[in-house]
Amino acid sequence: MPKFMLLQNYEGGVGCTVPMSDWDPSDIKAHIQFQHDLNAELAANGELVDAQGLAGPEVAKRVIFDGRGVPVVTDGPFPETKELLAGYRMIDVESEARALEIAAKASASPGPNGVPISQPIEVRQVMGAPDTDF
Repeated sequence: MPKFMLLQNYEGGVGCTVPMSDWDPSDIKAHIQFQHDLNAELAANGELVDAQGLAGPEVAKRVIFDGRGVPVVTDGPFPETKELLAGYRMIDVESEARALEIAAKASASPGPNGVPISQPIEVRQVMGAPDTDF
């Protein structure tokens, strides 16, 4: 079965332009519960491989190294934080159509006052390396 990564960035969505830090605590709780419930549903179906939220861009680091000398490490936050990855789900499903169905459900996660945020979810198939003997 193909595996897919469902990627969520820090951008909100057409249904919500308010940063989560400005949401009512009950709305944050409902949003997080939605994520947990979706993960539980996918796990019960045998489709969830992994799902994680990531630390915020203010604690992110970027590393550049040319193989010589000392790596250059830059602390966040970075200018385009909305383009940084906020979290992901890896799923193992029967088809791309099922991956898109799950992404659509994730996109409709609740925001302020329970209104779906319509967050863009990037769906990318995981490409496995060919088996080789060395």
